[in-house]
Amino acid sequence: MKNSTTTLYRPINDKELFLIQELDYSGFPPRKPEQPFFYPVMNEAYATQITKDWNVKQYGIGYVTEFEVKQSFLKQFEVQNVGAHQHNELWVPAEQMDEFNANIVGKIKVISEFR
Repeated sequence: MKNSTTTLYRPINDKELFLIQELDYSGFPPRKPEQPFFYPVMNEAYATQITKDWNVKQYGIGYVTEFEVKQSFLKQFEVQNVGAHQHNELWVPAEQMDEFNANIVGKIKVISEFR
């Protein structure tokens, strides 16, 4: 299974964690109208940086999630580098969130928490 999936990460706040819990850790909530893209990141270090620099400062708490997505689905998205070598992410259009969630294999895991 590992060869057919890619591990992705997502920095989240407590409100998004609640919505993920409501989805039984099997998907991410739909994007808001002002959020045209969903941005999963390619490595834990980048997700941790975003969590500490953004979520903790804005919300007082932040989490890093880890999850597996089918490679066959992800191949349509080009990896975007938005800074240093570790700042790699995918830009998934909001209208593809249902399809993205359907291609998550297993459960979304919270792997760290920061305050």
